Amino acid sequence: MNTYSITSPDYRLKEQIQQRIDNLNKPLGALGRLEEIASQICLAQQTCHPALQHPCHVLFAADHGIEHEGVSASPREITWQQMINFTQGGGGVNMFCRQHGFELLLVDVGVDYNLSGYPQIISRKIAWGTRNFLYEAAMSEEEMERALQVGTEMTDRCRKNGCNIICFGEMGIGNTSPSAVWLHLLGNHPLEECIGCGSGLNSEGVSHKYKVLSTAVNRFRQTHPTPTTEEIIRYFGGFEMVAAVGAMLRAAELGMIILVDGFIMSACMLAASRLYPATRAYALFGHEGEERGHRLLLADLHARGLLQLGFRLGEGTGALCAYPIIESAVHMMNEMNTFDQSHITKYF
Repeated sequence: MNTYSITSPDYRLKEQIQQRIDNLNKPLGALGRLEEIASQICLAQQTCHPALQHPCHVLFAADHGIEHEGVSASPREITWQQMINFTQGGGGVNMFCRQHGFELLLVDVGVDYNLSGYPQIISRKIAWGTRNFLYEAAMSEEEMERALQVGTEMTDRCRKNGCNIICFGEMGIGNTSPSAVWLHLLGNHPLEECIGCGSGLNSEGVSHKYKVLSTAVNRFRQTHPTPTTEEIIRYFGGFEMVAAVGAMLRAAELGMIILVDGFIMSACMLAASRLYPATRAYALFGHEGEERGHRLLLADLHARGLLQLGFRLGEGTGALCAYPIIESAVHMMNEMNTFDQSHITKYF
């Protein structure tokens, strides 16, 4: 398996960072979560004067064999149709990338459609979708390696262009199913609590989804009684999800800030942090969605979403909308005067 050299930030700087935050001309703790965000970014960048440079958003797309079992309210063709829509600038992800100044990369890792006629889409197709994990592993070890490598490559591409803050999105009908299974197996939660409505299943649809995923997990356990993290990722994951894991691991290795979107990307961060725990130190969580298992995911990651806007669009839109808050934390560190600079008596 691909290996990464990910180290935790040097926490010896934490006291100095906190002293600067506490000496800004404001009541102690008055800027709340901005102060927490600023401290984390400063630690990741090992400076009291952080900077955000050339933000990038990478959207990985792929289809899922499990979709054939009727676990999604949306049909399979939405994956490729949306990818084409993104090339025309008409998606939610396009709008928010334009608004917040993100470079957008669209990557086909395994869409079940020929997208070669769209040069705006980076072609890294591993297969025409994963296999159906109700009956067999979603991908082979070689395919998993290739997906991780695609993610690594995309992060390196962004870094080469000067990026030091990156976020990821996904397009893949049915991908709340593997995300729920990852949460169940990696987080040791009851499967029923990990499953939600995805793109709009009714209660009958959610019940069917539970039956399908429960059967798949039970079959998996028969041959994998004590599975490794790698086996769980490979057996149930989507190509777009594994690519995102690889991209997150490489970003952490490079000391980049990782802005995490909703349920599916949080599941990818959980997988990444199970492989390399130090990855979590570089992650900020943009949005807390309404998918049933997302709160469990965030709790496992000791995280809170910055926004709670009821999004269930995917694409990374929740992370993109949270970016101005991240910017505010950085501006706070660099542009607010201290009490001494302002000639204000420190009153605490």
